[in-house]
Amino acid sequence: MAVAAVWPQQMSVRMGRGRMMKALSVAMVALAIAGACAALRTSASLAGSLAVGPPDASAHWPHWRGPHANGTATKADPPSRWNEQTQIRWKVPIPGKGSSTPIVWDDQIFILTAIATDKEARPEDLPKLDAALVRKTKPPTKYYRFMVLSFDRATGKLRWQHQAAERVPHEGHHQTHSYAAGSPTTDGRFLYVSFGSFGNYCYDLKGKLQWSRHLGRLITRYGWGEAVTPVVHGKDLLLNWDQETESALYCLDAATGKTRWKAARDEKTSWNTPLVVEHKGVTQVIVNATNRIRSYDLQTGKELWQCPGMTINAIPSAVARDGVVYVMSGYGDASAVAIPLEVRGNVDESQVVWRYKKGTPYVPSPLLLDGRLYFTMANVPLLTVLDAHTGKAILDRERLPGSTSFYASPVAAAGRIYLAGRDGTTLVLKQSDRLEVVASNSLDDTFDASPAVVGRQLFLRGEKHLYCIEQQ
Repeated sequence: MAVAAVWPQQMSVRMGRGRMMKALSVAMVALAIAGACAALRTSASLAGSLAVGPPDASAHWPHWRGPHANGTATKADPPSRWNEQTQIRWKVPIPGKGSSTPIVWDDQIFILTAIATDKEARPEDLPKLDAALVRKTKPPTKYYRFMVLSFDRATGKLRWQHQAAERVPHEGHHQTHSYAAGSPTTDGRFLYVSFGSFGNYCYDLKGKLQWSRHLGRLITRYGWGEAVTPVVHGKDLLLNWDQETESALYCLDAATGKTRWKAARDEKTSWNTPLVVEHKGVTQVIVNATNRIRSYDLQTGKELWQCPGMTINAIPSAVARDGVVYVMSGYGDASAVAIPLEVRGNVDESQVVWRYKKGTPYVPSPLLLDGRLYFTMANVPLLTVLDAHTGKAILDRERLPGSTSFYASPVAAAGRIYLAGRDGTTLVLKQSDRLEVVASNSLDDTFDASPAVVGRQLFLRGEKHLYCIEQQ
């Protein structure tokens, strides 16, 4: 403050001692008031950062299904056409292998990968297997490095990287899977990562480890591999721990990693991500599964309702809007159901809004956009569009040209729908009740991870590269 810059020695030259002391008293009072105001501002800022909700996520891609957990980006307008020579702002190689979706917050892109090393495990260090469980894969005998990577959004340069763990996996994985299949998530303050059997981790956005927590090994169906994606909601961190034995839903304290509650589940491996949705004052956690779709009270872990009807290997994650949750699966059969969120207990057929029995996805999750559900059949390029209110088909298994197979889930922005294919082709459709292809865009990679859309940029994580696609 200006008054604090006038020192007592200078004041004594300009005025008598009495006047000097009076002026000095005024200066000291002003300094005290300024200090108190500054302290109040600091306290208010700190209290605000702890008490208010998370930053606005709609301008970011904080979760593998986007800011609304349904595949939509309401504030984005990415390109609709590109190839290896045009609209590529940058393209960087990714070490190792992973199929998790990148997430974006401010100027950083976060991805996970698992890197095979040349370090051979001694026979006594190899994990012991349960001979009673059927496996169709063979575990490796070398160590893997489980890595967290941050890239600069503007340049694609590596900002930081951390090795979360180095382990010898106790299972193999499906040939199209990886040891880094679960996606990270963020609340804008911290980054939450799960490598499943190889640990759960929390970092600040500069890469400093806050805590780590191991919940034991996951035993997956046929040894096909894991995919645990954390979901953060306020102070809670949720993990779907479905497996062949001792399945559970964990709710951890997001600040410490300590267990807030654990709900035992009568389920086998499911691979889907929990959906958190608030309805009439109750926050529900909804998890898809083969035996039952179940909803839990976030505060207590108590089961609120359950509904049967899914297929085996329930991989697609649920989506919700306007008091209804939509759940589907599509391995070996087809099933989709709309369930009102006010139900309780065992849900029977008279309580569901509708069921649909054709063309549902195996690996991809559905896109919920403006009262329409968009999804592909199994993993093949046959598109169905349902009226979300009635369950009536608007498009029924319409063939998508120029694609062969989908693992990635569709996303939507600016009146367009993006479907990234395993053959390196991303189809762009017009948001419409008819099949209208805007563009077919091919890149020299394979895409199993779902796209991430922020602003005027589209991020694609391939088997070999991470792409930033932007209108030039």
